[in-house]
Amino acid sequence: MAAPMELFCWAGGWGLPSVDPDCLAVLTYARFTGAPLKVHRVSSPWRSPSGRLPALKTRDNGTISKMEQIITHLRKQKYNADYDLSAAQGADTLAFVSLLEEKLLPVLIHTFWVDAKNYVEHTRKWYAETIPFPLNFFLPNCMHKQHLERLQLLWGDGYMEDEEKLEKELYRDARECLTLLSQRLGSQKFFFGDSPASLDAFVFSRLAPLLKAKLPNGKLQQHLKSLQNLCNYCTSILSLYFPWDGGEHPGRAPRAAGTDEAEEDPHKRRNQMLSVLVGLVAMLGYAFLSGIVSIQRGGAGPAACQPIAMQEEEEEEEE
Repeated sequence: MAAPMELFCWAGGWGLPSVDPDCLAVLTYARFTGAPLKVHRVSSPWRSPSGRLPALKTRDNGTISKMEQIITHLRKQKYNADYDLSAAQGADTLAFVSLLEEKLLPVLIHTFWVDAKNYVEHTRKWYAETIPFPLNFFLPNCMHKQHLERLQLLWGDGYMEDEEKLEKELYRDARECLTLLSQRLGSQKFFFGDSPASLDAFVFSRLAPLLKAKLPNGKLQQHLKSLQNLCNYCTSILSLYFPWDGGEHPGRAPRAAGTDEAEEDPHKRRNQMLSVLVGLVAMLGYAFLSGIVSIQRGGAGPAACQPIAMQEEEEEEEE
């Protein structure tokens, strides 16, 4: 029997199987199609074989690390959620995905990663509590910088010149996008009737984090909550396809029965070694900068022979 494909994705939270939209899209598409995946919900990209999330480890094609490429690979493996769509429905799928990428995605990035209140009190807080020590000290800031660069590519180089005006226009466009999605969905269970398609996976992965996150500044979130059919749509997909995969305690991914630690984290030894090395360097740097440890030059007097004392704290590493 062939080895199953392995999917590495961000851990769950906020009542979702994964908090990352791209990871959530792949997970949802796999559930829609019944693709046999061994899922590793991890708390750091370093636990992925590619160093990125999501990542699909395959038997014949190595590791695939982009959402679109992962879904394309699943289609080639005969797991195609769009098999029964007509040509017109396929065109609608492309049009709506393009609309979401252009109108909604930039505002979602701004909401979670640029809005100061949301970033400090919600996004950074969750990742800092989830990512293991000592990576949690710098990895959220690196992710923040990456999202800022991504937003600059989407908005253009001049977006900082009149950020307030541009932000107002983009939030208006995002609200119109949500309203259009609500009108297109209507009273249907899914966008193309009673069976889910790739568009449903993509829309759900963008709307569900916005709906479920407890944002202190929820301008766009409030508009989404006013569109009852979209809220019911997200809730229905969660209950139908992820009945046991709600958000767990931060920092702990759900573990399937019968899996041991080596299976859940195939790179555990490497990550432990990296964590120890980075932690040791950070601790020694802090000790030198704060004056706890100093290098003295001089004769071998009584004072020079005294050992240097260092204050140590033991930290329990979470798996």
